[in-house]
Amino acid sequence: MLKLDLDTSLVTRSRAAAQKITSDFDQLFASYSSVTIERTVLRLMGVDGATADGKPLPNLIVEQLQSSGALNRGAAIWLANAMLHTSLSAQAVAEEVAAGELDLTSLPLAEAAKVYRVLSEISDQMLAHITKQRQQREQYFKQYGSRNQPAIYVIVATGNIYEDVTQARAAAHEGADIIAVIRSTAQSLLDYVPYGATTVGFGGTYATQENFRIMRQALDEVSQQLGRYIGLTNYASGLCMPEIAAMGAIERLDLMLNDAMYGILFRDINPKRTLLDQYFSRMINAYAGIEIQTGEDNYLTTSDAIDKAYTVTASQLLNESFALKSGLKPQKMGLGHAYEINPDIEDSFSYEVAHALLTRELFPEAPIKYMPPTKFASGNIFKTHLMDAMFNFAGQLTGQGVQLLGMMTEAIHTPHLVDRSLAIENAQYIFKAVKNFSASLMLSPDSFINRRANTVLKEATEFLERVAQEGLLSAMAAGEFAEIKRPENGGKGLDGVFERDSEYYNPFMDKMKKELGL
Repeated sequence: MLKLDLDTSLVTRSRAAAQKITSDFDQLFASYSSVTIERTVLRLMGVDGATADGKPLPNLIVEQLQSSGALNRGAAIWLANAMLHTSLSAQAVAEEVAAGELDLTSLPLAEAAKVYRVLSEISDQMLAHITKQRQQREQYFKQYGSRNQPAIYVIVATGNIYEDVTQARAAAHEGADIIAVIRSTAQSLLDYVPYGATTVGFGGTYATQENFRIMRQALDEVSQQLGRYIGLTNYASGLCMPEIAAMGAIERLDLMLNDAMYGILFRDINPKRTLLDQYFSRMINAYAGIEIQTGEDNYLTTSDAIDKAYTVTASQLLNESFALKSGLKPQKMGLGHAYEINPDIEDSFSYEVAHALLTRELFPEAPIKYMPPTKFASGNIFKTHLMDAMFNFAGQLTGQGVQLLGMMTEAIHTPHLVDRSLAIENAQYIFKAVKNFSASLMLSPDSFINRRANTVLKEATEFLERVAQEGLLSAMAAGEFAEIKRPENGGKGLDGVFERDSEYYNPFMDKMKKELGL
């Protein structure tokens, strides 16, 4: 494979700076929680469902505890206590709360040992289920063989989960390795998770546990037919980040879009809320064996791919460092980048190969996710198809892990089935044609590609060292990431962050941390 001649001192410095930046949040992670984390705990305890008007039961419980000033001890304590007093299941207690027949804080707290015993039993049951789902995935890979590299990753986004299933089946039969169900537009800004199967969505399909179950079952059937495991992706991001991660763990999703800073920069969600939620969501993903995917490609939608290439590298290093704090191993970090280079620039492909190789070599164990050209796609479908071919060539040449295929008509309309078929055919032809091509190539130390990669690494290192001095929150407030300013106490969801009581308890976090060696 092609190899860069990187300045190893810059690699060391950049990682040290990233670690310094993320370590500044250790106190936040250890001392604070959020309404989303508490709703996640309730879901993991077995609470599900919604009222007739669509209000999820986990939201109702958390709102009751928050209004009583009791949430800072954690939702788990109060729910387990109610179970002891009423001899009801977690779900039945939640239904009593929803019916207005039970105030959790009106019940006297039982002996602590009894409460902890209930929580230990419940958490053991759910964690055993998640472990079984992880083992089932591992067994499928043993049975069907490992995933292709680059894996062909395609999108379905009809808004109707049943139509999504039809399109996903077709894509798998055409050669897709991973199906990504795009989430309905703006769901990331909802501070609740919709319930049940959904048939209406704008720009995508709602992420719900039932939708996850329906798609996973369909893809398991297709996997059996084709004799290869078809992965499933969704989005653990936004205001319900850890809740969706938990739902994915329960239903055996394989990959989750799960970036540390995407919600802050591109959805204006409060920085503290986002960083807290990503910490627990990634811990759940790590425990469940789910591969995360990050969103560095979004930086290049608002910034130039050459001038701001260093911000992509810097964000990748921060995402890596945050993920390590949650127990994720590099083998499950699908760090992202994108082929968003201006095609009219001379040597544009050389720039892109330098950037792609830099990502690949900085994170050798990670299943890197490579995004297609969209910024410069146009109504000229033939040029867009050619750009996608160059992107596929770069992906194979530089050993990317996951290749999200571009569609030649995506700048015009939501691509049809035939457009996806042509995209898969394009990728399969190029991946096969140049499969071992890079093994025959070498880069001279003073080549353009080597010099460019080291320039980007140097800029990223100096940027991270500057951010380490001023602090990540200050840097984001100043607009140093993606040229978007996000103040520390601004954005959506800050009112859902709270400081833990000295007797706070989250049985799932405690057990996951122990299992993950944190």
